[in-house]
Amino acid sequence: MTDTFVSAELASQPETWRAAAALLPTFSDALPQPGERVAVIGCGTSWFIAMSYAVAREQAGLGVTDAFAGSEYPASREYDRVLTISRSGTTTEIVDLLQALPSQRTVLITAVADSPAAAVADDVVALPFADERSVVQTRFATTALALLRASIGDDVDALATQAETALTVPIDDLLDAEQVSFVGRGAAVGLTFEAALKTREAAQFWAESYPAMDYRHGPIAIAQPGRLVWSLGAAPQGLSDEVAATGARFVQHDLDPIAGLVVVHRFAVALAEGRGLDPDNPRSLTRSVILT
Repeated sequence: MTDTFVSAELASQPETWRAAAALLPTFSDALPQPGERVAVIGCGTSWFIAMSYAVAREQAGLGVTDAFAGSEYPASREYDRVLTISRSGTTTEIVDLLQALPSQRTVLITAVADSPAAAVADDVVALPFADERSVVQTRFATTALALLRASIGDDVDALATQAETALTVPIDDLLDAEQVSFVGRGAAVGLTFEAALKTREAAQFWAESYPAMDYRHGPIAIAQPGRLVWSLGAAPQGLSDEVAATGARFVQHDLDPIAGLVVVHRFAVALAEGRGLDPDNPRSLTRSVILT
């Protein structure tokens, strides 16, 4: 792995996760409370992080939690708290949404405390130490999720230890693949969408993502020798055998899906470098989407 911003940023994730968890007492009042009805909103990577947290919070029995893309929030629906995620705090859909919700308590998780979105949110959870110079998001997204996981009672120090393991998992034997489909269940589904997005963004590589149980309902038709089916977290019984029967390779690591995503980050960057691409600056992308 060469000396890129994204390489250093993804390697710092165990440290930033622990730093975020240590801030939980500071931000506990701003974050969703047990029993509240909550909407979690983001765009792109932030939406997929929202999806993962929403499932994890509901599974923890803490209340109804829905995730939406910034442009698709149902304005007529009422929530006790609307939680938004935006690394830069400049994303047009998020700024516009926060301005349009004066009657609901709004929270922004961001890396930039003095951003336009921060100026219109009721509460701001700032994680400046997780900001990034790369266009491609790695540590900000997972650090935001680590804080949210801490808020529902998960042991983030243990997750960070798994992330340290993820930084050493061999990936060289995966880099000759021609295609990858990421699969997962529950809170991992959103992270499979992020895994595929990261691989497409950084490496211009054909990557797809599906709920693991739904993968059999059509997508398995593209599985064949030279392709990967990569599970974040535990896979449904029998899926690995069904994938093996197609000639595709089934990939799975004994890691929590958030730590498994760190392996994917390394995979995406290595693919980009192998293709002669700059993973810090993917084509057609900018750090934030600002519409005029």
